Amino acid sequence: MKHTPFTSYHIALGAKIAEFAGYYMPISYSGITNEHLCVRQKAGLFDVSHMGQFIIRGNDALNLIQRISSNDASKLHEGKVQYACLMNHTGGIVDDMLVYKLAGNAFMLVVNAANITKDWEWINAENKEKVELIDISDQTALLAVQGPLATQILQPLTQIDLGNMPYYSFQKGVFGGVNNVLVSATGYTGAGGFEIYFDNQYAAQLWEAITKAGEPYGLQPAGLGARDTLRLEKGFCLYGNDIDDTTSPIEAGLGWITKLKSAIPFNGRTALETQQQNGLTRKLAGFEIDQKSIARHHYRITNAAGETIGSVTSGTFSPSLQKSIGMGYLPLQQSKPDSVIYIDIRGKLIEAKVVKLPFA
Repeated sequence: MKHTPFTSYHIALGAKIAEFAGYYMPISYSGITNEHLCVRQKAGLFDVSHMGQFIIRGNDALNLIQRISSNDASKLHEGKVQYACLMNHTGGIVDDMLVYKLAGNAFMLVVNAANITKDWEWINAENKEKVELIDISDQTALLAVQGPLATQILQPLTQIDLGNMPYYSFQKGVFGGVNNVLVSATGYTGAGGFEIYFDNQYAAQLWEAITKAGEPYGLQPAGLGARDTLRLEKGFCLYGNDIDDTTSPIEAGLGWITKLKSAIPFNGRTALETQQQNGLTRKLAGFEIDQKSIARHHYRITNAAGETIGSVTSGTFSPSLQKSIGMGYLPLQQSKPDSVIYIDIRGKLIEAKVVKLPFA
């Protein structure tokens, strides 16, 4: 398995560690619920160095981005970030990603760890313009400080004005005594905060600087378990569960990052236009269960007669709501809020109610 630059810290902290996307990653330290609530109430420190980063630069870099992305990168200016889907030719999602507009004709794409090789090969195959592509994933460390106290914790480490940094923007500067650090007002928890990109060689220096700065505020390390429960409470899609090569961004509720009203001829556009014209047959919906039974990935969703109408894509027990929540693709009629559905949990049909996202 691959290791991030912070593995020794995870081991020293007694983290529960497991394989994730080929990496040796911390799942939890003090417990998922404790870490989840700390992020919601104070702040948590996540090692997300397993994520992939690609640089795309050159005179025609924007043309390539516009073809592979569902969003409109022409709207970006230097210092802005955009959420988008990396599209295939049939209207499915190769991956979801962040698009960073760097200086000049350069962009950075941030992709999911499990898809680094797949995405890299896809983008290279789509590179008709022969613009320069650089995979900096293995040399880039990434820490996320998420939660309402993130700004107070990190501000003493940099002259970048974190308090006035707009959501989905970034700046480069000195951070923790290290030059050329990229600090981004982004994250996957819905709790606010920042993601910090820097060269691997500064991993120890910045981990220790951040943890020391966070001590007075109750900053705790948080693992992938809390990251998953946090993102699900906000209805954020997880690639490989809620979205994949067979799901369209429209049925996944990602129409807001799918610019069909523009004139951009991005991959899969024709298929999505056809889907939109014909009408959706299914939609990703959220549901709640008023008991502690947890609807796990792939569990069957049924109607009252026990007939299968879908399957669970993500499910967990929400630490914030103290109830079980989940998502799954449902026929349009059953996807409306307050619709009653049933989850087959170990052979027993458990009643659930469709609710509007986000959950919390």
